Amino acid sequence: MQRVLVTGGSRGIGAACVKRFSALGYKTAFIYKNSDISARELSDIYGAYAIKADISNPDEAKRAAQMAIDFLGGIDVLVNNAGIAQFKLFGDITDEDWDRMMSVNLSGVFYVTRALVGTMISQHSGRIINIGSMWGKCGSSCEVHYSASKAGIRGMTMALAKELGPSGITVNCIEPGVIDTDMNSELSDEEMVALCEQTPLCRIGKAEDVAHLSEFLASEKASFITGQVIGVDGGFAI
Repeated sequence: MQRVLVTGGSRGIGAACVKRFSALGYKTAFIYKNSDISARELSDIYGAYAIKADISNPDEAKRAAQMAIDFLGGIDVLVNNAGIAQFKLFGDITDEDWDRMMSVNLSGVFYVTRALVGTMISQHSGRIINIGSMWGKCGSSCEVHYSASKAGIRGMTMALAKELGPSGITVNCIEPGVIDTDMNSELSDEEMVALCEQTPLCRIGKAEDVAHLSEFLASEKASFITGQVIGVDGGFAI
């Protein structure tokens, strides 16, 4: 039985991944920070192990990773999904805004991966799937700090793929486009319509669209795919 850990797993894309992997028979654990009710429901319905932790804190990330290893008996797949977003003019971004964005979106990926990679190296196999954003590729006005954090995930993915390849570990990055999740709840209906019109497939993405690609990258069918950055954006970032 494959063993998977999903960060930011209580809502949105993370929850879709938890549901998908659980349905496929994976032994599943997920990390969440605040959404206790959603986490409890996921755990009760899908049998996934919920771990409450703030992965922007290195000690918390290490603790949560060890809890996942202890519960699952090891880790075969890591989905680094946890992230935050914020809309602000560049000149209005405070030091605190910048630090929080980087600590969650980029440092959190580093902390959790660092805590788990030794287990994957020892078993000479593993899949690391990082969830970035199309804005890490093309940048978003009024989201400079968000775009920068997601661009960092691109670089981390490619560098880590080179380093871990000899250990039988693949590392890939998924870059979602506009997805119907809570992260985009601040957008008005008019803004969502405009984004839909800019998307060649003429629709907003679903969290399940990302979960399906995560499933593929975790499978043996993707055993010769590593260091890749794959858009799930309906063609938006072409």
